[in-house]
Amino acid sequence: MSNIKKAFENKKAFIPFITCGDPDLETTAKIVREAVANGASLVELGIPFSDPTAEGPVIQGANLRALNGGVTTDKVFDLVRDLRKDVTVPMVFMTYANVVFSYGSDRFFKTCSEVGIDGIILPDLPFEEKEEFLNDCHKYGVDLISLIAPTSKDRIAMIAKEAEGFIYLVSSLGVTGTRTEINTDLESIVKIIRENSTVPCAIGFGISTPEQAKKMASVSDGAIVGSAIIKIMEKYGKESPKYVGEYVKTMVDAI
Repeated sequence: MSNIKKAFENKKAFIPFITCGDPDLETTAKIVREAVANGASLVELGIPFSDPTAEGPVIQGANLRALNGGVTTDKVFDLVRDLRKDVTVPMVFMTYANVVFSYGSDRFFKTCSEVGIDGIILPDLPFEEKEEFLNDCHKYGVDLISLIAPTSKDRIAMIAKEAEGFIYLVSSLGVTGTRTEINTDLESIVKIIRENSTVPCAIGFGISTPEQAKKMASVSDGAIVGSAIIKIMEKYGKESPKYVGEYVKTMVDAI
């Protein structure tokens, strides 16, 4: 059984997304530990990239701040090594295909396995081109997590059938960012996913309030939140771990 499935056992999963190195890697480590202490079931760690095409302005800003602060893929691997001294929940990377390519796919996934990364999300990797990384993922026991969007339509069943780890269901069209309301018919998408896969499904993009998280978790297996957390980090900087922990607790309690 994939370690990721443990995040969804007997409960709805709350999954925070955290850009590594914003404002610095030391603060990132504290934020992850606070999030886990307050009930996060799985943590998504963003490896900064210069052109994060799936992200809205909030997470784009975090990527630029981290890169300007000198964050590299190797430094992120060191961060995970440190976190794994005491953090036992599953952790996955969210980054872009170019980051893996430039590092070298085999070397990248071998290091993921060594430091304790359970899966990877690559928003710019089309389902039809996943074979490019799949062999290396499987060689080193890293789940390649599929995204399903409202526009996937006829491809939902196909993607779900081959999914591993968990399915990242994108709540709405466009880029990441908080939204006042989410109007996509997610229940019908989840129904198709359930008919074709036993892999857990969590909903992300646009979720920021406990009410939204509760609603999303009621139709799926969990809720993913990024921009709302990055906004807290942007506001409080090195003081943000405490505030992120408090926010995570309200979201966990809601779902």
